[in-house]
Amino acid sequence: MTLMQNSTEVTHFLLLGLTDEPELQIPLFITFFLIYTITLVGNLGMILLIVLDSRLHTPMYFFLGNLSFVDFCYSSAVTPTVMTGLLVGDKVISYNDCAAQMFFFVAFATVENYLLASMAYDRYAAVCKPLYYATTMTTSVYVCLSIGSYFCGFLNASIHIGDTFSLSFCGAYVVHHFFCDIPAVMILSCSDRYVSELVLVYVVSFNIFFALLVIWISYIFIFITIMKMQSSAGYRKAVSTCASHFTAVSIFYGTIIFMYLQPSSSHSMDTDKIASVFYTMIIPMLNPLVYSLRNKEVKSAFTKLLLIAK
Repeated sequence: MTLMQNSTEVTHFLLLGLTDEPELQIPLFITFFLIYTITLVGNLGMILLIVLDSRLHTPMYFFLGNLSFVDFCYSSAVTPTVMTGLLVGDKVISYNDCAAQMFFFVAFATVENYLLASMAYDRYAAVCKPLYYATTMTTSVYVCLSIGSYFCGFLNASIHIGDTFSLSFCGAYVVHHFFCDIPAVMILSCSDRYVSELVLVYVVSFNIFFALLVIWISYIFIFITIMKMQSSAGYRKAVSTCASHFTAVSIFYGTIIFMYLQPSSSHSMDTDKIASVFYTMIIPMLNPLVYSLRNKEVKSAFTKLLLIAK
């Protein structure tokens, strides 16, 4: 039984994309191509470094490797479709392909949400309980945290796909977005969307605020510990790490909250598109830089890999 067997006459959707201006199509394609290339090289390169260098086989880098994989996946769920539309002008997406794109994007974005919380807890254990870190963040603990993140991600995606595509689409098929995002598709339904919108808001709210609660509590304790540090070098290192983390967290959660936790009547599709570019394309590109490339251990591993390659 396929998704198209729902009570709907719509068999495809038309993605309006970012712009209708022909003179902007090629410049945008080049821009997104460069962003996507950097995203692939940065994230896949980070995974390769972590796998090959035994010094990076620690809980922190285990989470970073998973974060890089997730960034690669959820960027790949959206960006190639956008580039294809800009280059060849084909913005039609089938009903089932739209559902698949939505599923994988939501799944991996949710996984990232919980990985960020897991990483915050890992940093709390490392900074606040350094003597007990080895017994706190055991292999079983950080593997379970990672598996739990993926489980929550795919469960959340299944809920939203069922919630969205249980609605009827009776004629309107033009999606005012550059990919099949939940609010942009849901607004096309001719069914009563009240319950579906409530499910969207409550489920997204729970996922976001649960992860944010873990992050904030972890970093409150981290900042308290930092303020008690006697070493200025240790103080600067800890503050730098936290600042980078909060930069990425602020962009990620700021755009997600802006997109999903406002009433549908308040949505401006043009504004949503701009916000969506950040969390679908920019954040996956920046994360390897923000979390890893500023790290001395990663730089050392990269230098070692270059020397071996020569």
